[in-house]
Amino acid sequence: MHSSATLRQRQIRGFVIAWLGITLLIGALTFAGIYYATGLINNGGSDDGQVNVAALPNTGPDEAEEVAPEDELDLNAIDATPVPTAAGQPAAVAMVPAESDSASAASEAGEPDAAPLAASEAEAQSEAFLLQQTATAVPTPTPLPVNDDGFQVGVQVQGNADPEVYSIWMSEVTDKLRLNWIKQQVRWDQIEPQQGQYDWGMLDVTLELAAERDLKVMLSVLTTPDWAREPGNQRLAEVGPPADPAVFASFLTTLLRRYPGQVHAVEVWNEMNIDREWASIYGLSAERYVEMLRAAYQAIKAVDPGIIVISGALSPTGLNDGVRAYDDFVYMDLLIQAGVLETTDCVGAHHNGYNIGPNVPWNSVPNDPNARFRGPFDNPHHSWSFYSTLNGYAQRIQQAGSDIPLCITEFGWASTEGLGGTPQNFEFADDNTLEEQAAFFREAIELMDEWDFVWLAFIWNLNYGAQTGWDPTNDNVPYSLLRPNWAPAPAYEAIASFDFRGGGE
Repeated sequence: MHSSATLRQRQIRGFVIAWLGITLLIGALTFAGIYYATGLINNGGSDDGQVNVAALPNTGPDEAEEVAPEDELDLNAIDATPVPTAAGQPAAVAMVPAESDSASAASEAGEPDAAPLAASEAEAQSEAFLLQQTATAVPTPTPLPVNDDGFQVGVQVQGNADPEVYSIWMSEVTDKLRLNWIKQQVRWDQIEPQQGQYDWGMLDVTLELAAERDLKVMLSVLTTPDWAREPGNQRLAEVGPPADPAVFASFLTTLLRRYPGQVHAVEVWNEMNIDREWASIYGLSAERYVEMLRAAYQAIKAVDPGIIVISGALSPTGLNDGVRAYDDFVYMDLLIQAGVLETTDCVGAHHNGYNIGPNVPWNSVPNDPNARFRGPFDNPHHSWSFYSTLNGYAQRIQQAGSDIPLCITEFGWASTEGLGGTPQNFEFADDNTLEEQAAFFREAIELMDEWDFVWLAFIWNLNYGAQTGWDPTNDNVPYSLLRPNWAPAPAYEAIASFDFRGGGE
């Protein structure tokens, strides 16, 4: 029978031998890695000390990435499995000195056995170190926009080439409305009026200032310049599609390369189910729109896969003659048949409420005898209803077997209170007070969050009134959150209470 001191001595010696073996192996691999990295990589496998340029990956002119050796030694991959203890449980790796003869003799003489105590202490310290390393928080990378699928709200902001003015708008969004997203419209015909000749002035200002405020930006891109329109199209005064989708895709590529990391979502066109937004010699064609969307999607993802691609939002309309307009439900069915769900990250939608609340279905509208505008009450149709329109889209997507969400790229309620006039055909805005507008916004945001099929939602609009001098004949002004004399509408408080900037209520 061996004494306990002898067994402990053998265990410790075995442990030290194993540890020395691992140390020698790591040293050898480290030396090999250093030789490989400084010799083969720096010399490109040659003796002249010159870098072998042909062996480097071709990153292209727009990919200024650091080139790293593909086969560089990964020291983290070395097996550093803890040595098992006698009980079969992993123990922390620690350098333990071998037990000396004097220590063994002292143990046999009944004196305290110092070596096992030292080993236990070192083991405890090593375990504490490993626990500390494990407990250290690893930073979570910020998700790409396309991977951040939480419900988010933004606001449409009209651009302004004056940095001081646009800085005011950005402060309104971040500090007062507490939002993380803005939407801005981009008119292709204004940026590239002649092929290859660009005017980036306003976008250079607005995108830089949005980035300084850490705001995500959704660009809604539309309006083909005359030089890219369909041959023989006589309706150049109206918005229409390009003759060649590849030309539109090329413009998007140029745009996104100019502003790397500053654009987070792109809406491809706008309300293409009505002819004034899709003046084409081929008529209102869902198939042709999806063809253009597919080219745009591929171009956008080739530049930045993290950008959210949104299909053009439809106009809710009761007209369905197939010439002047398609009913939005009918056109949505045509889009789905043409493959829209296979070439977008999010299905665009619009709904600017009339004079009923966001939770009122089209066929359950309670009569308001005092309402000046009678549409929702006397002529029931889903297009009057925020609730029915958005749920109708979601149901069609789900019935097609898809879980693609909606992006509401424009929603709001108009009010003429305090404007001193009413735009033509906007009598419904006379029925809404500013307090009702605020209540509608709060209810709509709560609903969309609960529905769980809305990804992004953009309020229409922040500052159209301010930038047009609150012209009471302009039909965008009643939707403006900034009211005459720069007074914030009561809706500010309702929107800010959700505190999307700070992470929600």
